[in-house]
Formats: sequence, structure tokens, C-alpha cells
Amino acid sequence: MASPESQKRRFRLDIAYDGRPFAGWQSQVGGNTVQDILLSELQSVCPEILTVQGSGRTDAGVCATGQVAHFDVSGDWRMNGGEWQRALNSKLPPAIRVMRCLEVSPEFHARFSAGGKLYRYDIVTGDVLPPLLHGLAWHRRGLEDLERLAEVLGLYVGTHDFRAFSANRNDGKDEGRDTVRDITLAEIEPEADGVPGRMRLRFRGNGFLYKMVRFLVGTAVYNLEGKISNEEMRVLLQGCEVEKKAPFCAPPDGLSLERVYYPESLEPS
Repeated sequence: MASPESQKRRFRLDIAYDGRPFAGWQSQVGGNTVQDILLSELQSVCPEILTVQGSGRTDAGVCATGQVAHFDVSGDWRMNGGEWQRALNSKLPPAIRVMRCLEVSPEFHARFSAGGKLYRYDIVTGDVLPPLLHGLAWHRRGLEDLERLAEVLGLYVGTHDFRAFSANRNDGKDEGRDTVRDITLAEIEPEADGVPGRMRLRFRGNGFLYKMVRFLVGTAVYNLEGKISNEEMRVLLQGCEVEKKAPFCAPPDGLSLERVYYPESLEPS
């Protein structure tokens, strides 16, 4: 007879959310996180669900169009992916939506199977921030030298020690944490969505540290403004003591998790 664990059914959730009303993805004692709200609604349908596992954290105010999570139910629970999607979207707040729900192999794990992530960061460089972009883009005037910005972003590509481009979690593990990451893409999309003065930066890598993308963006902007040189950035990318940090962390406004990459064998057909 198969064990109860082997009879579990695993479902993958592809999730989008406007992060502005929430305290990030990761569950907290005070609640009001995307994970807490999603788990509560899963349990309202099926009380046996104990957890929902995400691909990783996003900070307070950070959005996602491609967050991925999974949950397990017993084998005798007969709802399919489409039924789970409709049930959850009827209960979740409008700022959180399940874009897709599929039954997947038990080998799939939203976090540990992930091979990389793609983040985007939107910046409005014109004199006026359109009100409908408030909280969804960083307003930073005068960033017009795109050729130079592309050169600066190119410094990030490759395998580097990004300790200086991350914030401490103060969880007792900061000094021993592995901070080496491989960035395979750091590019600019000018006039994003066809809007003059709206710039979109994209970063793809095998993993990202706490607030790393925001430090990458903030430091690149500081470089354009003459506040840090290319050579100083190269030194930071070689690894440094814990107390040495990149000069500026951009705000969460404009940051969005766009996609999580998995091995082809674990991607839905």
C-alpha cells in the first residue's frame, strides 16, 4: 500500500500581485503578506493544507507578474488546477491573482527547483511622474545617457561576489551567507511600453540576495550622477568585508519579479 505522502497531489501556482498594500511575500507574525493571505484562502477551501511554498521572497512594496508557489493536497482531493484557480481568485483580494494553477510532479519545488529569476525595474526620467505610475516606478530625472548606463550595467554581468550589493538580514547568518551570484543579463529597455521617458531595466541571474536588485539599480544611477566610479564598483564586485556596502539602495517602487526559471523537464508542456 502506498504511503499517505506518496498519494499527495502537488499544484503549481503562477501568481501576480501589486505589492504596494502588502508587507512582502514572506509570512510574518503580523500577517498582511502575500504568502499569509494566500495560505489562508487555500485553507478556507481545504483545511488540511499546511503551507504554500514560494520561489523566494519579495520585499514590502515589490510587485510580481511571475511569482511561483506550490502546495500539496491529499490524493483523494479531486479539484483540478482550473477549479483551484477559480476558487482562489474568488476569495483573494483584487491585488493578488492566480494567473495559472497546474498539477505538477512531486519532484517540482517552487524554491529548490528554481534555476534563475528575471526582475525588472521601471524608472521615469522625465520631469513629471504620471499619477498612475505612482508606486510603480522610481522617479529619477535626467538619466539620459543610455549608452553609459548600458556600460555600467555590463559591469554586473558575470560571476561576482555581490555581498556589497545586498542588505543584512540580521538573522545571525549574514557573515556566513554565500553571496556569489551569476548575472547573465543586465539590460535597458528604453521607452518601455512605448512611453518616452520611461526606462525599464532587466536583470536575470541564478539567484538574488536581499535587496540586491535595488542596490544594483541605485548604484548604477549613482554612477551616472558621478557619485561612484566604474573602478569603485569593480572593487565592490570583487567581494569585501560585511560592513562595506554599495552606496545606494533604490526604492521598491518599480521593482517586479517577472519570471522564475525551472528546468525544462519541470516546466508545464
